[in-house]
Amino acid sequence: MGIVNVTPDSFSDGGKFFDEDAAVAHALELAAEGAEILDIGGESTRPGAEPVGEEEELRRVIPVIEKLAAETKAALSIDTLKPAVARAALAAGASIVNDVGANREDYSMWQVVSEFHAGYICMHAQGSPLTMQENPSYTDVVREVGEFFSERLTAMLNEVGIAAEQVVLDPGIGFGKTLEHNLQLLANLRSFAKWRRPLLLGVSRKSFIEKLTGAGLNERLPASLACATLALADGVQIIRTHDVAETVRAVRLAEAVLSRKKNA
Repeated sequence: MGIVNVTPDSFSDGGKFFDEDAAVAHALELAAEGAEILDIGGESTRPGAEPVGEEEELRRVIPVIEKLAAETKAALSIDTLKPAVARAALAAGASIVNDVGANREDYSMWQVVSEFHAGYICMHAQGSPLTMQENPSYTDVVREVGEFFSERLTAMLNEVGIAAEQVVLDPGIGFGKTLEHNLQLLANLRSFAKWRRPLLLGVSRKSFIEKLTGAGLNERLPASLACATLALADGVQIIRTHDVAETVRAVRLAEAVLSRKKNA
């Protein structure tokens, strides 16, 4: 999954692809490098990010999605907190909703997903992007993220009518977690396989890497690749990344090795 930030303030590449044509060109380049999904977002979800109005978010992402739908066979995902933006994006050619706000109390986003029979990425977060890193607190982060997935899946399947086959689970690395919380989740990804749903991991260039290794923003690729290959061994099927070409190479090598691993 290649990341396409149509924003002026995303933590890694904010502003580089804010222009519509630049965003489309970047997305097509990621697809050529091997991205099978393009994740398009018009509102930064970095820690401390201020919310963006619905009208502005629509202005940023819908023209990009419309152009990409006509120019690439890659699946298009809309990265949004807003049901109205998700609806417009699905109507414009997206087929997946990447929901950073899956912890909301109402079912409005799920109703949109159900109506369009779209794919749905259910991501765990504690709090909102504006406040999530102020004081993340868990008794047992792995257990609590698992309980979140169980509760969300039960509600989606039983109360809204979303099919299990539509859902991908994302533990939300960096979203309301400390360094230790992130490491605990990365070490226990296999525990989330019991729901038999695909797992998505997004660690690309995230700040926990700097906290552990001291690597600055432009030095985090090696650690991001390490996380991706370790996650692959633990059953993760989707890697969300800024660096598609490098990640594809790392994943293909890991797949080749893992496919030859003999059972103990």
